[in-house]
Amino acid sequence: MKLARLLGITMELLTKRRVTATDLAARFEVSIRTIYRDIELINQAGVPVASFSGADGGFELMNGFFLTKQTFSLDDLLLIYSLLKGVDTAFGSGLANKLSALQPALQSEELQKKVVMELGGYDEERGVIRNVLQAVQQKKRVEFSYTDALNYESHRKVEPLHLLWEKGVWYVECYCLKRSSARIFRVSRMRNLQVLEETFVSNPVTPKSASEENEEIHTLLRFNTSVKQRVSEQFKEAWFQNGENITVNTVFYTWSYAISVVLSYGAMVEVVYPKELREKVMREVVAVQQMYKKG
Repeated sequence: MKLARLLGITMELLTKRRVTATDLAARFEVSIRTIYRDIELINQAGVPVASFSGADGGFELMNGFFLTKQTFSLDDLLLIYSLLKGVDTAFGSGLANKLSALQPALQSEELQKKVVMELGGYDEERGVIRNVLQAVQQKKRVEFSYTDALNYESHRKVEPLHLLWEKGVWYVECYCLKRSSARIFRVSRMRNLQVLEETFVSNPVTPKSASEENEEIHTLLRFNTSVKQRVSEQFKEAWFQNGENITVNTVFYTWSYAISVVLSYGAMVEVVYPKELREKVMREVVAVQQMYKKG
């Protein structure tokens, strides 16, 4: 959220004559001390912010400084615009609209589809993200080594379509040439990525997980009402209350994930069907018991 806050503060300075630390702290829900540190970082980044003390004090951009279309490339502005849309949702600031007024090309749906994000990636992922974004924009194929959630390693060549950010994790939506179908790969599991000179023409596809387990596991679960809040959040419209129990009819796509979900609820859930999932969960419980007995 720090990057979003720094961008938000910068845009506030660009659109208002003077803002106070108190107002900025209230808007971004941080301490006044944090705002002062942010202003210092913005100064270090080359945006000259002047500070004024007293009753009418606050921060404002130094005279003569303004943001032009040449300050950032269109790609830079696209990233900022995508980020600020997430900030707008949270704060209702209208910052994305102000930036799009500066550079109307940002309103292009084709451009916006290239990057969907709310926050920046972790340091170790930025190199991969930068190369993937380049490949998306230039419609170039990429190849890399990938380790899935089951620790299975494979080599992939793909046609990257979108770079996605969801719940703190970066993903690449693409067409996998090895599987001849759409896939979604987690960036943190990608290694030795190379952007190739091979170009492609993208076609509409329906992405699937990169996991090799693509079986649909239709499941009926029965929960104790004490976990109703969590169940309603996790399973959305797939649940309903029946007397003293909550019933969930859902589909899992990997056995490992289905088992992990069931075990996370402990004795508050029972697998009604399928029988195979019941048996897998019981074997996992026995394995855990044996492990602790050895300790």
